[in-house]
Amino acid sequence: MSDGNLIHEVRDGLLTLTINRRRALNSLDRDTLDELKRAFDRADGDGEIHAVLLTGTGGAFASGADIEELAAMKQTEARERSLSGQSLMNRIASLSKPVAAAINGFALGGGLELAMACTIRTAARGAKLGLPEVSLGVMPGFGGTQRLPRLVGLGRALELIVTGDPIDAEEAHRIGLVNRLFGRDELLDGTGKILRTMMSRGPVAVRHALEATTRGVDLPLADGLDLEATLFGDLAASADMKEGLKAFLERRKPEFKGR
Repeated sequence: MSDGNLIHEVRDGLLTLTINRRRALNSLDRDTLDELKRAFDRADGDGEIHAVLLTGTGGAFASGADIEELAAMKQTEARERSLSGQSLMNRIASLSKPVAAAINGFALGGGLELAMACTIRTAARGAKLGLPEVSLGVMPGFGGTQRLPRLVGLGRALELIVTGDPIDAEEAHRIGLVNRLFGRDELLDGTGKILRTMMSRGPVAVRHALEATTRGVDLPLADGLDLEATLFGDLAASADMKEGLKAFLERRKPEFKGR
């Protein structure tokens, strides 16, 4: 199924979203950003979807913001565009289900910001990643200045942001920006396998673990630990936790129901 610039495919609980603006190297214009928001809103509320794989067509994951749209913006419009983009990235980052960015080619500017909002990132060897905005007299506006330091450390992030120079997938993997590398032909299958491993675990436990980690990382340690303890306590009331522990003691595979 296609929604304008976004192709949707659901198979066995895994939703694959493919950005499809090949002629524009999958740049993120306003329509594409809106389609992504609608897609992630639906995915979060759909009990038949348990994980999301995000990728792009052709030689790009997403090449950044639409330059023509940026060039026409005034100051107030630019701030609103930044806030809107950040809202989408926050929506993805806080999703109650795992999301993987399968970076098949260029992930630049807003495209890399989109990937950084996902739970994990995989990449095809030879893919290029970067935040080149300063080379155009702009700066990252969809969360890149905040998420990149949290992923790779302040010093490395500052170098990438202020030079604007891209790095290849191998270097991105070395510094922790990318979780796994694959050959181009293996990328989607390999990423899908990781997501299916996550999907095989207790759904309630995965949901609580995602919340504890994504919310807790921005809290003082004491508050993060309190959040973890609260969610751990809530989980103890779930049928899934009881089933998982019982299955372990009985040496069988658990049958999770997501409740």
